[in-house]
Amino acid sequence: GLGLRRIGARGVLLDELGVGDGGIVREAVKHPGVREVHLVEIDGQVIEICRKFFPNISCELDNPRVKVHVEDGIEFVKNVKDPYDVVIIDSSEPIGPGIGLFTQEFYRSVSKALAPDGLMVAQTESPFYNQDVIKMAWSGISATFPIAQLYLAAVPTYPSGLWSLTMGSKKYNPLEVRSDRFQGISTKYYTPDVHWAAFSLPRFVEELLR
Repeated sequence: GLGLRRIGARGVLLDELGVGDGGIVREAVKHPGVREVHLVEIDGQVIEICRKFFPNISCELDNPRVKVHVEDGIEFVKNVKDPYDVVIIDSSEPIGPGIGLFTQEFYRSVSKALAPDGLMVAQTESPFYNQDVIKMAWSGISATFPIAQLYLAAVPTYPSGLWSLTMGSKKYNPLEVRSDRFQGISTKYYTPDVHWAAFSLPRFVEELLR
């Protein structure tokens, strides 16, 4: 996740369904500046199934820096006492219980759970097929955080192959990252050039944010 690359001490991963596979955890612990990663998954069976069938993805769930919480992410974030530097929300679609992870009320709870210089990032669906979702998330995040940015990534297994993520930050602007902040860790997709390019949006995506 972008935030864990930039500032580091602690991070919390929130989800109703999806982050239990451990993929974000695996990438987060690559960064030596990250002291703790808290994974929150509502369904413990998701975690166990991913441990069994997707070991290459869930391989860092037993890392000593990782703490796993089988809880409802919405309730978990309401009760945070020790603020986090980064919150990453890899949520399911905004259908049924998942709708609560796309509301301004939830984003306000996330903001309260963050340190004064903290930031969050959420997956916000396909700009081709889920434009209403992007508008809803952008409205809530941009109203809650002084800095909001939407960026894009190629995800071939998701509908349309083009996916959006939206970040809200209290202090750090991802377009103002110093070049010396890019760490030489092992990645298959992310590079400094990809970082800058991700925030260059096609016109039809820009228009969704107006």
